[in-house]
Amino acid sequence: MRFFSDNAASVHPKVLESLVEANVQDTAYDGDSLSARLNGAFSDLFETEVEALWVATGTAANSLALAAMCQPHQGVICHREAHIEQDEAGAPGFFTGGAKLMLLDGEGAKLSPESVEAYCAAIRDDVHQVQPAAVSITNASECGMVYRPDEVAGLAEVCKARGLGLHMDGARFANAVATLGCSPADLTWKAGVDALSFGFVKNGGMSAEALIFFDRDLAADTHYRRKRAGHLQSKGRYLAAQILAMLDKDLWLDNASAANEGAQIIAKAAGDRLIYPVEANEVFIRLSADEAAHLRSIGFDFYDWGAGQARLVTSWNQSAEDIRPLAEAIASL
Repeated sequence: MRFFSDNAASVHPKVLESLVEANVQDTAYDGDSLSARLNGAFSDLFETEVEALWVATGTAANSLALAAMCQPHQGVICHREAHIEQDEAGAPGFFTGGAKLMLLDGEGAKLSPESVEAYCAAIRDDVHQVQPAAVSITNASECGMVYRPDEVAGLAEVCKARGLGLHMDGARFANAVATLGCSPADLTWKAGVDALSFGFVKNGGMSAEALIFFDRDLAADTHYRRKRAGHLQSKGRYLAAQILAMLDKDLWLDNASAANEGAQIIAKAAGDRLIYPVEANEVFIRLSADEAAHLRSIGFDFYDWGAGQARLVTSWNQSAEDIRPLAEAIASL
């Protein structure tokens, strides 16, 4: 009865099977036959030619993407609650060599074109102020909110006019696509995204994430940065195998849909306790300290999200029967 994080979910059996199948001798690092398939598999998925790199963590994917877009003396615009600001221990600054994160506010941990433009307009073009080089958005956001293609396109328009790169932290990209029912292309490069951190670990993967470059020029130096950062694993075929298994027959999308459906069960039970609309697999609700303690006393695990608030996260492997007891407990408070 754990709803603390989808990071804690089990690995999908097909991912485990892929590791066994990959357990044969092959070329080291990323020269193996499985890694060689990634560009083609993701190019098919996104309906355009992309450069795809495996890494072990979402933090590495985010930081490598931003390092490709941003020089040490520049900055990255992001939301104040963004994962790259709150939960990555300064990794973006480390990977970029010191670039500044430039923090904005926005409802549901989302940026707006207006806020980004206003922020940029207030920066003087001189050596005394950090100049932005990129914008990073999270989809689904840290509050479980989803950017629609038109919202991404609005931000991309500002980025293009200002000469900024646009990065999408897609730790829960699958959940966003499942909610919207749009194509991965519509939500990314067709809307103006230059690079995507495509999350798999939260969605049934074990230890592999993908960094997708739609602007392939950005990828060239990233191969070197990945090695320098210690993320070029010698047996990279095991990471590629996981990702290919998740892409096969849209397992990534099926898993995300299952997690999203579970979140809706809780959302319906929560009623006016909801803090944000439930648009992915995270549910944010109002709970008093006594109510939270009661839920924990009967076996439910979740994350406190500030005073009087809680975050509940559903996973691909939780059935309606697994989730319904929590929904009923919340409804009875």
